[in-house]
Amino acid sequence: MGLLVLIVGLVLFLGVHTLTTQRSLRARMIASLGEGGYKIGYALASLAGLALIVWGFGHYRASGMIDVWEKWSSPDVLRLLKHLTDALMLPAVIMVVAAYIRGRIYVVLKHPMLAGVKVWAAAHLLANGDLGSILLFGSFLGWAVFDRISLKRRADPGAPPIPVGGIGNDAIAIAIGVVAYLALAFAFHPVVIGVPVIGV
Repeated sequence: MGLLVLIVGLVLFLGVHTLTTQRSLRARMIASLGEGGYKIGYALASLAGLALIVWGFGHYRASGMIDVWEKWSSPDVLRLLKHLTDALMLPAVIMVVAAYIRGRIYVVLKHPMLAGVKVWAAAHLLANGDLGSILLFGSFLGWAVFDRISLKRRADPGAPPIPVGGIGNDAIAIAIGVVAYLALAFAFHPVVIGVPVIGV
């Protein structure tokens, strides 16, 4: 049951976010619903999808996860992969922050939000070899790759017009990213997710 709800949530959440890549369809929906109606519908569908993802994955974990490849790996390899995931999460978080505090990182990566999502998803695929995690993080990785490819074919950047600054913005993005990373590692992940990540 949990996996089914997770899949429905992923289809809804990522389906709505994929809609933004279909510019002509998006334009027709805005013309039909109005700008406000489109944004409200988009937000509600995204929240519903996210809620289903969280509930479905939580229920799946509580019911007993379905191992796919972890049982074939040695404890040392699994430990190494988890440490690699911890390390990759720092640049992933910084990239996401740099999407909104724009400096040289933004200029170099062009779409740091998508880059951060790809690193986050790939890192978690390394550390989690169960079916639910593969579906969850694999779906986000696939969506991020698809969205990045679609941006190469779109005339508009599809991002809010945030001013781009210099290296000072990068320093701020890195500082906020480090703080957010520590908060995720020491508070959010062990308390909310229920999985400790540091020192494991």
